[in-house]
Amino acid sequence: MRPSILYPLFSPIDTLTGVGQRYMQLVGNLCGTKVIDLLWHLPSGYIDRRCGIPLIQAHNGQIWTGKVRVIEHVVPKTKKQPYRIIVEDESEQLTLIFFKTYGDSLTKQYPVGAERIISGKIEIFNNALQMPHPEYTVDASFPEQMPQIETVYPLTAGVTNKMLNKLMLQAQRNVPQIAEWVDEKMLRSKGWTDFHSALWQVHHPQNIIDLEPNSPARQRLAYDELLANQLSLAIVRGRLKKQKGRTLCGDGHLRQKLLSYLPFSLTDAQKRVIAEIESDMAANYKMSRLLQGDVGSGKTIVALITMLNAVECGTQAAIMAPTEILAQQHADSMNDLCSIIGVRTALLTGNVKGKARKQILESLKNGEIDILIGTHALFTDDVAFKDLAYVIIDEQHRFGVRQRLNLSQKGKDCDVLVMTATPIPRTLVLTQYGDMEYSKIDELPAGRKPTTTTVMPLSKIHAVVDALQRKIASGTQAYWVCPLVEESEKIDLSAATERYENLQKHFGSQVGLVHGKMKESEKNAVMEDFKNGKIKLLVSTTVIEVGVNIPAATIMIVEHAERFGLAQLHQLRGRIKRGQEASICILMYGFPLSEISRQRLNTMKQTEDGFLIAEEDLKLRGGGEILGRKQSGFNNFRLANLSAHGDLLLTATKDAAFILNQDPNLSSPRGQSLRTLLYLFERDEMIRTYKAG
Repeated sequence: MRPSILYPLFSPIDTLTGVGQRYMQLVGNLCGTKVIDLLWHLPSGYIDRRCGIPLIQAHNGQIWTGKVRVIEHVVPKTKKQPYRIIVEDESEQLTLIFFKTYGDSLTKQYPVGAERIISGKIEIFNNALQMPHPEYTVDASFPEQMPQIETVYPLTAGVTNKMLNKLMLQAQRNVPQIAEWVDEKMLRSKGWTDFHSALWQVHHPQNIIDLEPNSPARQRLAYDELLANQLSLAIVRGRLKKQKGRTLCGDGHLRQKLLSYLPFSLTDAQKRVIAEIESDMAANYKMSRLLQGDVGSGKTIVALITMLNAVECGTQAAIMAPTEILAQQHADSMNDLCSIIGVRTALLTGNVKGKARKQILESLKNGEIDILIGTHALFTDDVAFKDLAYVIIDEQHRFGVRQRLNLSQKGKDCDVLVMTATPIPRTLVLTQYGDMEYSKIDELPAGRKPTTTTVMPLSKIHAVVDALQRKIASGTQAYWVCPLVEESEKIDLSAATERYENLQKHFGSQVGLVHGKMKESEKNAVMEDFKNGKIKLLVSTTVIEVGVNIPAATIMIVEHAERFGLAQLHQLRGRIKRGQEASICILMYGFPLSEISRQRLNTMKQTEDGFLIAEEDLKLRGGGEILGRKQSGFNNFRLANLSAHGDLLLTATKDAAFILNQDPNLSSPRGQSLRTLLYLFERDEMIRTYKAG
């Protein structure tokens, strides 16, 4: 139960004065529907409304605040003309301009001869000063009514900054004094105030430094959010460690047999990772481990070897991929090896229907299938195992937590391994996968040649096509990835189709096309033709981004590369690093090219290290869409900025571990306040979700 002290913060914002149903919806669209959501909506700037220079020194576009005397009202002769009020200070005259307003109300607000303090934007028209619709006007007898510093917030249509400031003040009055959860020594060393004061300071900046991520108040609040996140993950991790699992420790006969048939040796990184996974499988608690490996690092063989450990124990294993293409590819690479060593595999996707599906389900239930490879189709209710003990989820970020739990619940005390070829920065590993153990394959197989990456403008597209004709004539295969058009699959498809038709004029039937709107069977047929060499050039949208394995394809052309994120470009380039031949990646850009896009393309040119690229991506995006167009599954922090607060994250991770080591039940005075912190940042929901699994 949420502590009662927090009830005011989790009240709906229509409990605040001046918020009706319509305004609640508008503010809700901007930042959320609870009072706490308002407080987490941080300012982006401020306006200094302190009285300063005389009117004669004011310049165009400046926010000016000062005391003036009303001289006269100029009533418009027609409706098209504005209402004008002439005012002056001791140095100069100023015309206040009003459109679509009532003269009666203006004569009451600005009686001739009265003194007013006004604030608004100065404009110069016909060499005279004017101020359209002053933002603030107060009686000069009550100067305290003029805000000195007005905080500026990100806004949306229908929400004004003045109204948001009024609501923020009300929301801040609802903030209770909460017992401190940050260690006193740390508060002193960082120069931080208590939570209540930090929140007030953040919403009342006095200078530009107060708006920076590393201002003391912002640091304090960012640390609170990071500590709540890391503490909740550490609690989940601790609970998973206590969940009884099953001991999977095979005799190694299948694994040794497999290794003897492999035409290559495992890298040291693969051997280390296999040992880490098998150590978890042998323990008497449920395994929950993330395996991260760059493109082409050999995760699939690691997955197979560890699944054989489960099979040696007389149990079943399953591996789930996000697309049929990737599932089929896993099946192709595993089936041949498994048939040699006598392990029974099957592929189950949405395309497997009728008798074939019925046969697989029966064999699975009877224990006649050792390893099941599939897509989302593995989630369906009629899929039942005889004894599922080990689950691998490939490209984890494409599945939700609940889906992961659903598959593992098809077995008894299943061990779970999640894999990703998308390099994730260390900070995101800590914040998003902190509940899991972590393995990393940081070494590529021997013999892989580097990829030459070239960046060139789209104006040279004809030269690229000519060079491509020569390469394809010599037996090379290539990908041509079409431009990404944000949030518009129709336009994406149109661009891909147009490029495909254009390239057909040069390459004829040697060109194929795949896109996300095609049926899986059609897509698979085209990929099969590309794989067997019938198609030499594959035009595609980003459907080929993850996992597609065609060793003979050694050229990648990305059109309008400036529209792609770094991680996505790295994934695409990875499609041509599957064989032993040298490969070429051509990134073609259009104009205008932003500075961030330029840096992104230069990074791709300078390095192939996916982990370094991921860190650079985090810097350039500031914690934005690390995994491509959308971060699907990645939490967005409201107060913390991972590119600015990486050091605080490491501190919070260590602090969370120390806290739970000293006070595992959070029963001490600090522990009780930390419970409040978890509820404040709504991390209690996350703990319940994981607990359900």
